[in-house]
Amino acid sequence: MKVDILALGAHPDDVELGCGGTIAKLISEGKKVAIVDLTQGELGTRGTEETRKHEATEAAKILGILARENLKMKDGFVLNIEQNQLEIVKMIRKYRPEIVFANAIHDRHPDHGKASKLVSDACFLSGLIKIETELDGENQEAWRPKQVFHYIQWKNIEPDFVVDISEHMETKVKACLAYKTQFYNPNSGEPITPIATKEFLESITYRAHELGRLSGVSYAEGFTSEKLLAFKNFDGIIL
Repeated sequence: MKVDILALGAHPDDVELGCGGTIAKLISEGKKVAIVDLTQGELGTRGTEETRKHEATEAAKILGILARENLKMKDGFVLNIEQNQLEIVKMIRKYRPEIVFANAIHDRHPDHGKASKLVSDACFLSGLIKIETELDGENQEAWRPKQVFHYIQWKNIEPDFVVDISEHMETKVKACLAYKTQFYNPNSGEPITPIATKEFLESITYRAHELGRLSGVSYAEGFTSEKLLAFKNFDGIIL
């Protein structure tokens, strides 16, 4: 099951918040996208493992992705260790993506930065033929993505590039709001968290608008790149 892009997030909703608009855009252009969540978000103040699972499934339908899996690593304690690296290697070799999207390189939640490095290391290790993995009883072939891009989350990290998501901002917001237990709801009796405020909900739109303003479009999402990017032409650049 080869995809063009594999998006990984430490928690269900990381991908939607960080690069949901880009994913919607790529899918509209005919690209195949899959998502792998590292944890079930079980330490989240609001909701449960079951509600998060249901919400992640609904968000996946809204985005139109090909597949979504959860590796069930320990929420709050994502570690860059061999066991976790190999689980991600198996996913990379299963989906064989050209591009991987990963968590922000550093962020408010400690899992985000740790997952960022974990995924980066796994992408490199996945290309080593002497690392042997097996999935569903079959040996896997080595595979290394061409690029690893890190989406931006809580902190305002300076992006290396942005993607115009103007035509897909509505889809991004809908996918985020599929996580009904996590975000602002004036009728909810659950505790207030930093992402469950009206201000955070509004920030999903205005942060995309700010990146769009700086790049000459209506809405954009930003990424950092592990490699220096080279362009064959300038057809896709908005001047």
